[in-house]
Amino acid sequence: MKKWTNPRLMLIASMTIFGTIGLFVRNISVSSGELALYRAVLATLLLGSFFLLTGQKIPFSNIKKEVPLLLTSGIAMGINWILLFEAYKYTTVSAATLSYYFAPVIVTIVCPFLFHEKLTKKQILCFAMSTLGLVMITGIGDSKGGNDLIGIMFGLGAAVFYATVILLNKFIKNVEGLHRTFLQFIAAIVVLLPYVLLTSGITLGNLNTVGWINLCIVGLFHTGITYCMYFSSLKELPGQKAAILSYIDPLVAVLISVTILGESMTPWQIIGGIFILGFTLWNEI
Repeated sequence: MKKWTNPRLMLIASMTIFGTIGLFVRNISVSSGELALYRAVLATLLLGSFFLLTGQKIPFSNIKKEVPLLLTSGIAMGINWILLFEAYKYTTVSAATLSYYFAPVIVTIVCPFLFHEKLTKKQILCFAMSTLGLVMITGIGDSKGGNDLIGIMFGLGAAVFYATVILLNKFIKNVEGLHRTFLQFIAAIVVLLPYVLLTSGITLGNLNTVGWINLCIVGLFHTGITYCMYFSSLKELPGQKAAILSYIDPLVAVLISVTILGESMTPWQIIGGIFILGFTLWNEI
């Protein structure tokens, strides 16, 4: 049992699972907003059941001041999911994921302004080279079409909101990881429900058996269970080790995109992906 509760193995497992989400999203024939809503609802139900079974209570009296931040970060999380799922519809899983992983670069650039951290020459170089990698992924000079570029822009938009979640979480000090995630899921539901009702509406009745199975996997497994594993492991691991292991996610996504989904990448996109992941990883180290 100890072997499976090892924080390093839990983080490796959660990052590997996160990397496979694009494979399942492709089989769920609902709008991106609807999918994000169901993902949040299923994960909230699972986490809520976990808290009830373990007798855990959320200390609302201690977190009153941070509720606005939790709500804002939950809204950003919901928008982030919508944009990422849209990216999967327009471009390859690999291009969408690599664009999405521009988020740490955005955090690096914004932190000096928000937290008065010094921006080093190394960080400036990493930002420049990662940006060059993003330009190469968009396929400038070797583009496969307008849809590809639209998908990459959605991926980059998702990265902006993912970076927003990361930055807002830096201000949240008094809420534990799982409690924080649970409240963020609830906030995401609050903003996603009216958005879905005003746009696509509820179309669950149109899902076939395969769609239902994939939806349950994304909501319960990729979100509920895997988020529990992810945050539980983060508490036990040094920040640098956790940051390095997080790069398993995009690597798995790219491998699945190429080997299972049969999606191609141009040589420029491959080099661009190496630039984004390589220089962002070097920045973490």
